[in-house]
Formats: sequence, C-alpha cells, structure tokens
Amino acid sequence: MTRPAILVLAAGRATRMRGRDKLMEEVAGQPLLAERVATARATGAPVWVTLPPRAERPGRWAALEGAGAGLIEVGDADNGMSASLRAGLAALPADCPALLVMLADMPEITTADITALLAPFDGTTILRGASAEGRPGHPVLFPARDFPALAALTGDAGARDLLRAEAGRVRLVPLPARHALTDLDTPEDWAAWRAARPRG
Repeated sequence: MTRPAILVLAAGRATRMRGRDKLMEEVAGQPLLAERVATARATGAPVWVTLPPRAERPGRWAALEGAGAGLIEVGDADNGMSASLRAGLAALPADCPALLVMLADMPEITTADITALLAPFDGTTILRGASAEGRPGHPVLFPARDFPALAALTGDAGARDLLRAEAGRVRLVPLPARHALTDLDTPEDWAAWRAARPRG
C-alpha cells in the first residue's frame, strides 16, 4: 500500500439516541453508515470500518454487505473510541503510510472534503478538517509515525491529547460551511438537521 487508508469509526452504542441507532437513520435513501462508507470509497482510497459485535448491531453489518470496505469487529467497543482506533490500526497493512480517521455520524462530509484532506499528505503533517471559519473538527489524517501513539490511547477522548501534544505538526484544512463540525447524536439533532435541509 502506498496511499493513505480511511478508517470509519462506527462501533459506538449511540446511547443518546434513546433506542434508535443513529447510524441506521436514512440519508440519501440509505442508512447513514452505508452512505458514509460509499462517500469514503468514492475517493478511491482503501476503507476500513470498525463495528460493534455482529450480534449486538446486526443491522450495521447488514448495511455494509457488498460495500467494498474491510469490516473490523471491536469486541471491547465499550472502552471508548480508543478501542476502535486500536482495532483499526491492527487491521492495516504494515506499509500503510497514513490513516484518515472519519466519524460515521457526520453526514455533511463529502467525497471532495475527504479528498481535500488526502491530497496534501506529506508523510509528516497531521491534516485536520476545520469549518470554513477555521474551527477544528473532523476528519483527521495521521501519518504512520503517529500510529504507535494512537494505539496507546485509552478511553473515549479520541486523539485529542495527541493533537494537543503534536500541535506544531497539525495543519487545519478548511472545509465548506460546518461540514467538519456537524455530528448528529440525539433525535433532536437529527430533527433539526433534517428541518434545515433543502427539500427537493
């Protein structure tokens, strides 16, 4: 492998949805998770997806049948985002030069946005998506040199501490509007987001 890979984090329990699975909410006529993976695959980069055990969320696994992505079961997903990062890193080929970490509950990230983060990859710089006005968000592209630090993370804070420690190597990549910030965690978030969408 000579190009960065994409890891879609989709192993969380979505407890704030009060019984609904946010990754199975319909977007563009399909479950959000399937739509997000298709969006990532359209870049041409290899895509992996972390998922909870199949018995816990069979719908997520079914939604990705034939999607062309590598599916990674995270048995200890209850330990937070760090568990998904470790599982994802363990699945990568040894020669993977970088990993773009993408959250599955961010429906406004486009293929063009992901390409904008992949294109400037230089082997050293951490490339982080930001809003149009420059507020840091997601996705984030980590060079292989950061893989050991990512694998050592614990809890559910993601790579926040690593990004802080390596601030001098972080370059913000502005994406349109609030693409890099919009995530949908509750039924109210979904209702507000859908209400603001243009109707065809």
